Amino acid sequence: MIENAYLESASGVRMPPLIYGTAWKQERTAEWVELALTQGFRGIDTACQPKHYHEAGVGAGLATALTRLNLDRAAIYLQTKFTPLNGHDPLRIPYDPNASLEQQVAQSFAVSLQNLRTDYLDCLVLHSPLADRQQLLTVWQAMQTIQRNGGTRQLGISNCYDPELFEFLYQQAEVKPAVLQNRFYADTGYDKALRAFCRTNRVIYQSFWTLTANPKILTGSVVANLAERLDRRPAQVFFRFLTQIGIVPLTGTTSADHMREDLAIFDFELSEAECAELAALLD
Repeated sequence: MIENAYLESASGVRMPPLIYGTAWKQERTAEWVELALTQGFRGIDTACQPKHYHEAGVGAGLATALTRLNLDRAAIYLQTKFTPLNGHDPLRIPYDPNASLEQQVAQSFAVSLQNLRTDYLDCLVLHSPLADRQQLLTVWQAMQTIQRNGGTRQLGISNCYDPELFEFLYQQAEVKPAVLQNRFYADTGYDKALRAFCRTNRVIYQSFWTLTANPKILTGSVVANLAERLDRRPAQVFFRFLTQIGIVPLTGTTSADHMREDLAIFDFELSEAECAELAALLD
């Protein structure tokens, strides 16, 4: 990963500009996490949610890669998520569903540390807002306690598409959200208002399903023409554009070739005019 491409959040945490996502990989999670780190990824995203993630596999792959590459844990940006009860398979909940919200957060965090074989996180993310605002604040306060006790370096939230709700959380929180991770697609207007708020407050905006949710952009003439002119893949052009406007994309590819291509986006830079042409696709 290119050192000078790293971002720094308002919490002072350095984050790689491209993160490897681990959803839906199940029993091959460890293999693909190790592969991603070997290819050069230095950021990993996961969740304590057995329904969609194999968090212990992330920990196994990370441990193997650190040894193989002779890296310290500090070389890797590692984030996981607390998933509220309604986001779980009822048969595979990693905490006591009858416990208080505060206890659920603490129990999930303890499971994550064990799964990931680490004694701290770089970011603990709330997987989705709770329907009730008071419950949202209760969970956030429990996460703040973890941050203040040194369990995580910063906090974030995912799947929050309502600018008013995000600003409410930001204003109410003592430990401000440093990361907002959302699906990046046309149905939400590409989160224009949220991204503007994030820029103003130095919140890092992370995008997931970035390629899957944007087939029209990737196959459209603007990206296709740029890709041909630059001798790059359409995905590389789109990822590079996003990194240049301050977005941190997640990629979950299981192909070593695609991993190398994704990381190679930092070998070139789009011009101001090219970025403007791509930005018009988000209007």
